[in-house]
Amino acid sequence: MTESQWRDQFAEEARAERPDLALLCLLIGAEAEGAVDSTVIDTAQVELDRLAGLLPYRPGAPLAWARAVGELLGERCGFRGAPADYQRLESSLLHEVLRRRRGLPILLSVVWMEVARRAGAPVYGVALPGHFVVGFGEAGAEPVLADPFEGGRVLSGNDAELLVAGATGAPLHPSMLRPASPLDTVLRILNNIRAWAAARPEKSGVALWAVELSLLLPSHPARLRYERAQLLLQRGEFVRGAVELEAYADVVDAVDRGVAERVRVEARGARARLN
Repeated sequence: MTESQWRDQFAEEARAERPDLALLCLLIGAEAEGAVDSTVIDTAQVELDRLAGLLPYRPGAPLAWARAVGELLGERCGFRGAPADYQRLESSLLHEVLRRRRGLPILLSVVWMEVARRAGAPVYGVALPGHFVVGFGEAGAEPVLADPFEGGRVLSGNDAELLVAGATGAPLHPSMLRPASPLDTVLRILNNIRAWAAARPEKSGVALWAVELSLLLPSHPARLRYERAQLLLQRGEFVRGAVELEAYADVVDAVDRGVAERVRVEARGARARLN
C-alpha cells in the first residue's frame, strides 16, 4: 500500500463508531516504516490473538485478571520497560514493541489492553499525568490498576498517588482514573513521537508525519496546524508552510484577530523567502 492509502485507512478507522486501537497503532507503525506491507500488520494482530489464547479462561474478579495478564505478559513473556526505551522511536511503535517486548508505558499498556480485551477481560487505559497504566474492572467502579512498564505490577492507591505527584506535584484526582478513549490514547502516542522528534532536529520528517496523522483524528488541537506549518518551513517547503499558516490564521481569526494577523504576517514572510 502507498503512504496515501495507509493514511486513508487511518483516517477511516479514526472515524469509525468503535475505533480499533490496535489497528490505529499499527498504522502509525506503517507510517513510521514507510515501506511496511499489510503482512506486518496482520502478523501483529495474530500475535495479539495468540497471547490472548494463553490466558486462563475467566480467572475471576478484576484483581485476578490483572494478576493473570501480568503473569503472562510481564513474567513469562518479559514485556516491560526501562529508561533507555524513552530514547528509541521503536518504543512507540506497536509492531516493534511486540517484537522487542520493550516499549513506553502507553504502548505496553496497549499490549496489555488488547491481549486482555481479546480474552474477555474488563480492561481500559488510564492516562495518568506522565505515566499511562491499565485499569481492570467495570468503568465507574474502583479500578484495579496495573503498570505494564514494571511488568504489570498491581498498584495500590498510594502507588498511583505517588506517580501523579511525581509527574505534576499535585494530588491524584478521581477524574484522572477515567477510561482513556482509543482516540485519546492514539493522540497521546503521537504526542510522544512528536516530543521524541522535537529533541532531534534531524528527525523533522518524523515530527511532520506525527503531526499530520494527529490532524486526521476527528478531534485535535487547532495549534497542530501551526506546528505543521513551522515544520514545513524548517524543511524548506515555504509555499506549503505559508498555505498552512494562512489556514491556521483563518481558524483562529474568530477568537483572536491579533494572533491571526501575526500568523498572516508570518505567511507573507514565508512566501517572500522564495524570491
